[in-house]
Amino acid sequence: MASADTAVTPSANGSTNDTHAAREPIAVENPATGEVVAHVPDRSPDEVRDMVVRARAAQPAWEAMGFTGRAQVFLRMQKWILDHSQELMNTIVSETGKTFEDAFGAEVGYAAAAFGFWAKNAEPYLAPEKIKEGSPMIPGRKMEVRFRPLGVIGVIGPWNYPFTNSIGDALPALMAGNSVVLKPSEVTPLTSLLIEKAFQECGLPDDVLIVATGRGETGAALIDEVDMIMFTGSTATGKKVMAKASETLTPVSLELGGKDAMIVLDDANLERASNAAAYFSMFNGGQTCISIERVYVEEGVYDEFVAKVVEKVKALRQGDPSGGPGTVEVGAITFAKQLDIIDSHVRDAVSKGAKALTGGHQGSGKGRFYEPTVLVDVDHSMEAMTEETFGPTLPIMKVKDAEEALRLVNDSPYGLAASVFTGDSKRGEQIARRIEAGAVCVNDALVNYFALALPMGGWKTSGIGQRHGKGGIRKYCRQQSILVNRFPMNKDLYMFPHNKLKAGMFQRVSKVLYGRGKRD
Repeated sequence: MASADTAVTPSANGSTNDTHAAREPIAVENPATGEVVAHVPDRSPDEVRDMVVRARAAQPAWEAMGFTGRAQVFLRMQKWILDHSQELMNTIVSETGKTFEDAFGAEVGYAAAAFGFWAKNAEPYLAPEKIKEGSPMIPGRKMEVRFRPLGVIGVIGPWNYPFTNSIGDALPALMAGNSVVLKPSEVTPLTSLLIEKAFQECGLPDDVLIVATGRGETGAALIDEVDMIMFTGSTATGKKVMAKASETLTPVSLELGGKDAMIVLDDANLERASNAAAYFSMFNGGQTCISIERVYVEEGVYDEFVAKVVEKVKALRQGDPSGGPGTVEVGAITFAKQLDIIDSHVRDAVSKGAKALTGGHQGSGKGRFYEPTVLVDVDHSMEAMTEETFGPTLPIMKVKDAEEALRLVNDSPYGLAASVFTGDSKRGEQIARRIEAGAVCVNDALVNYFALALPMGGWKTSGIGQRHGKGGIRKYCRQQSILVNRFPMNKDLYMFPHNKLKAGMFQRVSKVLYGRGKRD
């Protein structure tokens, strides 16, 4: 980790670029204490362009190493992550203010699993696919779909998960044979720089992964230069990324905002449901794209459910996590502007008749904190129920039945994730299928993200593309369809010249093949 007074950081090859001095370095702050823990360079568009040139030059040799060679680097990284887990957690906690438990479970634990997963599954996911086709026009042809890396992938990461949603998106891109230029959030760049160094120690060739620290101009410059952009962030910024990428027809994959709903039916195990509501709304301080942001509870169990949730949330300890594991459950608000959004949403709800049964205020002291908050008497006139809050708040709304809950859940421009809690898992699955979201859990929430074989992607304004599974690595590839005529004749029947005999034959064959469908 760089020292707090480091204004110029060495580049990946060890040299120092004097042009850094012309741009004000970025101060990295510990949001739990207000302390500046490091400074990193704000890379210029010219520097970004140079990084992409270097990455492009390094990519062919990395691809030529094959899946086995790339997997060896990944497995060394997997061991590095476990051997250096304390250093990695310290870095994550210092720039995010999250608890050590959140840093380990959602970042270090995810990383250890992800390196092994992609090392094992990249080759079968990208293996050539044989295609079978019954058309009489192509008998005897061999057909397959092959996958080749796009080249240089640009990853623009968010501030809430500096490993999982920044480095994590680079992993399948790298295993597919691409090089990657990663622009982490200027709020939390230190984890990416640490992992860049670790990759070098574990044998990744030079310039295959380059971290470009910087502000918004750095990210915009990256979009202009790379072969694809993977962006995670707000829907508003995602639209800007897509518009910028459209200028160069650069493909994009976007994971954007969410307002993830939880439905609690009257036959649910209320102890599990309330534990899940408290945990998955406050996990990582609520700063998770698929955290529970709103709850709809059938009226018959509403009061009991609310009482259980309030009791659990009141018991949460919040504060500076630097005391180590087990000291607090809820850490700081990582991004300064997010604290204002959280406070605004709660104030808006209260002004319109909602009640905060616990919390409802900003914390005191040097760090950025917002009290774990449970809101009741809420409705869809309130921002807390309709806009992404991204903080430790939980609005709970009473509904008449499952149908009303479904209507309200789907009354949203977002469609990232949702959950249903019920004692009847079959009914829960039926309800889940009617929810307009890319990922829905029954009697669980959020844990689908750790099922790396299970694709995840948003509907509506929550994104384009997928993480994880086959789609999570194939999006970083060019798809090539190959057809081989293994027994070519001098001329096929459909070739020139045309005549009535051939025309009539083709019409009769078409009726035999396609004209026997059932008719009313």
